[in-house]
Amino acid sequence: MSTSTPQDSWQNPWHDAWLPDAAFRPLGSRRVLVALGPDAGPVADTVVAEVRRATRLFGGSFTVSTPQEPADGEHDLTLEIGDAPQVGPDGFVLGRRDGRAYVRAATAAGLLHGLHALVRRGEDAWGADDDEVVDVPTSSLRMLDHWDNVDVHPVMGQVERGYAGGSLWFEAGRVREDLTRVAAYARLLGSVGINAVSLNNVNVHRTEARLLTDGLPDVARLADVFRPHGARTYLSVSFAAPMTLGGLPTSDPLDADVQRWWAEAADRVWAAVPDFGGFVVKADSEGQPGPFAYGRDHADGANLLARAVAPHGGTVFWRAFVYNHTQDWRDRSTDRARAAYDHFQPLDGRFDDNVVVQVKHGPLDFQTREAVSPVIGAMPRTRVAVELQVTQEYTGHQKHVCYLGPWWSEILRFPLTQNATRTVGQIVTGLPGPADADDPDGPEAAPRRAGGVVAVSNVGDDAFWTGHPLAQANLYAFARLAWDPESDPVALLDEWIGLTFPGADPHVAATLHRLMDGSWRTYEAYTAPLGVGFMVTPGSHYGPSVDGYEYSPWGTYHFADRDGIGVDRTRATGTGYTGQYEAPWRDVYEDVATCPDELLLFFHHVPWEHRLQSGTTVVQHVYDSRADAVDEVERMVAAWADLAGLVDDALHARVTERLAEQLRSATEWRDQVRTYVFRKSGVPDASGRRIY
Repeated sequence: MSTSTPQDSWQNPWHDAWLPDAAFRPLGSRRVLVALGPDAGPVADTVVAEVRRATRLFGGSFTVSTPQEPADGEHDLTLEIGDAPQVGPDGFVLGRRDGRAYVRAATAAGLLHGLHALVRRGEDAWGADDDEVVDVPTSSLRMLDHWDNVDVHPVMGQVERGYAGGSLWFEAGRVREDLTRVAAYARLLGSVGINAVSLNNVNVHRTEARLLTDGLPDVARLADVFRPHGARTYLSVSFAAPMTLGGLPTSDPLDADVQRWWAEAADRVWAAVPDFGGFVVKADSEGQPGPFAYGRDHADGANLLARAVAPHGGTVFWRAFVYNHTQDWRDRSTDRARAAYDHFQPLDGRFDDNVVVQVKHGPLDFQTREAVSPVIGAMPRTRVAVELQVTQEYTGHQKHVCYLGPWWSEILRFPLTQNATRTVGQIVTGLPGPADADDPDGPEAAPRRAGGVVAVSNVGDDAFWTGHPLAQANLYAFARLAWDPESDPVALLDEWIGLTFPGADPHVAATLHRLMDGSWRTYEAYTAPLGVGFMVTPGSHYGPSVDGYEYSPWGTYHFADRDGIGVDRTRATGTGYTGQYEAPWRDVYEDVATCPDELLLFFHHVPWEHRLQSGTTVVQHVYDSRADAVDEVERMVAAWADLAGLVDDALHARVTERLAEQLRSATEWRDQVRTYVFRKSGVPDASGRRIY
C-alpha cells in the first residue's frame, strides 16, 4: 500500500491535445483508492501512474491496494478491478453514491477506459445525485492503421498521405532510439479506447517488409510502448514476402513451402511479441503483389496467412480496395466503384474465421462525398470491418478545418441492409438487426461476427500531432465513434473542445464550435459537387484540377460535356453499380427522381439544368454553393482572429496560418469549378457574380 505526495508538473515539447493537466484537476485534488486484482499487469500500472501524476499535480492523495494488502480509510474515488462480468474485457461501470465516485471493471483495460471516462466528466463525476452507467464498447476492435515508411519514400515521403510531419517511430531507416513521444501518443490512444495499432504502410516497400524478419526486435520495442495503454500491435506485410524475404521461387498460397514459410514467420513474430495482433494486407491492388499472379483468389490468399497466425490467436485484415488501375478512359463499361463487390461478394463464406475483410467506407477512395460501399452489407458470412480515413487526403491535407465526425456518423448510422433497418455500425460490430421474416434461418438470422472499425491515422512528429491543431478533433472523434457508433458527433466535438481548452473563456468554446461543426459541409461545398469526386490535382490530391483524372487510367471520371455532367451507374443505361445494393437503395439510387441530391452525380449523368430536389438547377447549385462556401471560410478566418490572446499564442498562430491557406485554396476551388461549369454548359450564373 502506498500514498502519494504533491510534486511539480513537467512540460513536454509537444501539445497536450485532449489530455492537458487541467483536465485531471477534479480527480487529482481528491482522495483516490486504486484497488487492483492479482496479476493486474502493465495496463494497471498505467492506471496507477495516471492517478499518481494527477494527485501529485493537484494536491490529492492516492492509495493502491491489492487482495494481499487491502486499504482502509475513506476515499472520494475508488478505481477497482473486480467482479464486473456484464462489462466484458474493455467496459466499465462508472457511478457515484453519497458524493463519492467509483469505477469498476473486470480488467485493467476496462479500468483505464473508466478512468478516462471519469476525467471527461470532470466535476460532474462527483455530483450530488447517485448515478451509475455501464459503458461497454460496441466495437471490440478499434484500430488505427499508420501509413508510415521506415525509409523516406522518394514520392510519398515518410508517412504516405501524412500531413503532420515525419513518423513518430521511424527515423533514419530504423525505429527511433528514444520512444518517449511514442509513449505519449500511446497514452492519447489509450485514453479514448483505441486497442489496435498497425505500425507501417499498407504499401509495403523493401525495408518495411523486413520488419517481419530482422526488424522484429524493433517491433517488440514498439509493442512494449503500446501495451501499457491497452493496444496490440499489427504489421502490414507483403504477400510476396516468401520470395523477397525467404528466397522461395513462388508466393502461391497453395504451395506447401509457402505455407510453411508463413507459419514459421508467424512463430517468430509471436515469439518476439507474445500479444501481437496479426497482419494487415493490401494485395493485388495498385501494383501490390497478390494471389492473382497464381490464378488464386482473395480467399485463398487471406486464408494462407490466417492459418499461419491462427495457432497464436492472430487476425488477418485483408483490404478489399482492389480494382483495375490501368483502365482505358474511353471504356465506360469499366467502373471502379463496382470492383470491390465484384471481387469479394462471390467469396462470402470462404474466408476463415480469423480473417476480417477491411472495406473502405465508399466504393472509390475516401472522397468527400460518395455512396456507402455495398460490400459492407453484402458478405453476411464474413467478418467485415469498415475503414475510414482520419488523415485528410481528400479533405484538405490538414491545412483546412474539416471536422469529419458528422460524416463518419452518417456512414456508421447508414441503414444499409435488411430493407434499410441494419446500419453499417451494426454490421461491422456484430450487433443483430431485426429478424428476417422471409428467411428466419438465413445468414442474417443471427448477429454477424464482429469485424471492427478501422481508420488511417493522421498523426506525425509535428508539435501539434496533426499539423493543424484543430485536426486533433478528428482523431478524437474517430476513437469515440469506434467505441460507440451511435455517439453524437456534435457532442463529441464539444467534449473535445472542453478537454483541449479547459477553463478557456466561453467565447473560445463557442467560436470553435461555430468554426468546426459545419466545416465538413463547407469543405464539400467549395470542392467537387454533388458526389462527383476526384476533381483534385493528380498525385498530391490537394487543390482543384477539374479534369485532372478525367483521362487518366485510374477510372475516376465525371464525363462533363456541353449537355451535362455525372457518371451513369444505373442498371438501365449505365454500369449497373446500383444493382449491388439491397432494397430499397438499389431502386432509390437507380431513379434520378429519388436519388439524394448530394449523390446525384455519383449515380447519374444529368443535364446542367436538371432541377434538384432542393428546387435549384445543377448548374446554379454549383455556382451558389461554391460562392457561399468561400464566404463562410472568410467568416471562419475573422472569427478565429478574434480569439487572439484567448488561446495559446503558438496554437493561434498555427491555426491562423492554416486558415489563410484554406481561404486561398477555397477561392481557387470556387473560381476553377464555377468557370469550368460555365465554359462547359454555357449557362450563366443567375446571380450575376463574376465568372472568369
